[in-house]
Amino acid sequence: MPAVTVLGLEGSANKVGTGLVRDGQVLSNPRRTFVPAPGQGFLPGQTARHHQGCVLALLQEALQEAGLESADVDCVAYTKGPGMGAPLVTVAVVARTLAQLWNKPLLGVNHCVGHIEMGRLITGAQNPTVLYVSGGNTQVIAYSERRYRIFGETIDIAVGNCLDRFARVLKISNDPSPGYNIEQMAKKRWLTRCWHQENAPQRISASLSRRHSSRCWWRSRSGPWRTAAHRRPSSWAVSAVRARTVGGNMRLQEMMQIMCAERGAKLFATDERFCIDNGAMIAQAGWEMFRTGQVTQLEDSWITQRYRTDEVEVTWRD
Repeated sequence: MPAVTVLGLEGSANKVGTGLVRDGQVLSNPRRTFVPAPGQGFLPGQTARHHQGCVLALLQEALQEAGLESADVDCVAYTKGPGMGAPLVTVAVVARTLAQLWNKPLLGVNHCVGHIEMGRLITGAQNPTVLYVSGGNTQVIAYSERRYRIFGETIDIAVGNCLDRFARVLKISNDPSPGYNIEQMAKKRWLTRCWHQENAPQRISASLSRRHSSRCWWRSRSGPWRTAAHRRPSSWAVSAVRARTVGGNMRLQEMMQIMCAERGAKLFATDERFCIDNGAMIAQAGWEMFRTGQVTQLEDSWITQRYRTDEVEVTWRD
């Protein structure tokens, strides 16, 4: 079978990215981040305008870095959801336009599945149970019978959104990300062990960081209905939307490593190049879909903000 090259476009939240993947090789993966002022979140309209201003330059950058032209692309994949409506629409419009201009097939990709498939590609984990901890989703996921099944998830607020809201209240900088800055404040608290009033933000950050890591760890390891007991997995993968924010949190990874050691399992985690939202992860999931015959018709190429992980038929795994 000839090599298949897929262009992926991601823009479900404050990151916009383009990536090119060819048969398991990441050829390029540039991205840009919308960074609002401290105390402010990334509003849909402002985020969409940011993406509109970046996406065409990113497309050119991805092609140049890969040394390819439009004729070398076999399929255009884009994030269908879940995510923020206006940013999703921005990227979907670009993807639809490119597919028609270049006369290429189009594929709408589930954002969460993109993270999972990128994690599997980069780490080499064949059939991991996934702790997916991101801005809009916190889920324990495992593959079974052509679906990524959700064994547990938050029903109120995802960990990433919790950290974002916390950062806005304390007016913590969004550069490079709220969660990263919260983690640095927490580290200072753990190192200094200061309990004076002037270090209240550090103390609260440490408490929050410890709490969310502990809950993710506990839900992953305990209870007969949960995945660890149900599947007795030999490997776990920590997947995240924002590296150094949630899944990239070092305390969480350390706790998951302990859990894996207790159960004779192996922990896999991607670094910030592929853990943060990126176009290559959409290209990789699109590559898996395309090679098994999936194509999104133009009239079906909408977006949906609530596109669940377990809605996707996983045709590329047996």
